Amino acid sequence: MTFEYQTSKKNKINIIQLSGELIDRNQASTMLTEIEDAITVGETKFLLNLQDLKYINSSGLNVLINVLTKARKAGGDLAVCNVNSKISQLMTITKLDTIFNVSIDETSAYNKLISAN
Repeated sequence: MTFEYQTSKKNKINIIQLSGELIDRNQASTMLTEIEDAITVGETKFLLNLQDLKYINSSGLNVLINVLTKARKAGGDLAVCNVNSKISQLMTITKLDTIFNVSIDETSAYNKLISAN
């Protein structure tokens, strides 16, 4: 299974739907470039919907941390939603659940980003 993503935008929030397996940073290089481009034009809030992401390893987690770091350095934020149980366990074990803004669904994650300054 490969890694894919789709992007959309709602009120300057970039919504990125991840699917497949994220196991190598190179798989996400185009996505990271698009995120950097968005930040360049002042779009600093990102919502990652993991509903269709089946598997992620430490390299994939590093990609998510990279997105979070880029967003926060630019004065924005990142919200993650629809995390399956396996990925949720991995985030808990690595304590990343305390760093990421994790929501149950896309609406909740969107509302958190909208209400953040």
